[in-house]
Amino acid sequence: MPLEQPRERHTALFTKPVTSVRISFEMNACKLLSVFLLAAAATVANSAEAPYTVKDGNKVDAKTLAGWKTWRALACERCHGAQQEGLVGPPLVVSLKTLSKEDFHKTIMNGRPEKGMPPFSASKMVNDNWEGLYAYLKGRSDGKIKPGHVYPIDSKK
Repeated sequence: MPLEQPRERHTALFTKPVTSVRISFEMNACKLLSVFLLAAAATVANSAEAPYTVKDGNKVDAKTLAGWKTWRALACERCHGAQQEGLVGPPLVVSLKTLSKEDFHKTIMNGRPEKGMPPFSASKMVNDNWEGLYAYLKGRSDGKIKPGHVYPIDSKK
């Protein structure tokens, strides 16, 4: 039995052929599904707890503050820029958008000698504060922590 081509039928209520209405419905359903999936993805992304607490853009929790102090003490800005925008090293405000916490830890501990980054596994300060450093850089990458000096969250500044 040969396949029958869809017939275009008109009714008194519709001026478009039935096949056009079906295609239009399918396209709208696809658009609606896309919007739903994007909203669900955004909800999942936002439900993950940020590793930092920030107030007024420059007041942070103690752990994040220790991470910022580690950043300053090790002079990471020499390679990554004062605002983490990248110089000879990559822009961390971009890298931390996709770099997992585990990969960040491996990178700072083992370095990337082939790219000029030394390992920091022998640094007590890095070993003690690497999670705070990650939190600070993640906050910068997320746009929640402003560039420049940061202060304790209960600071009057």
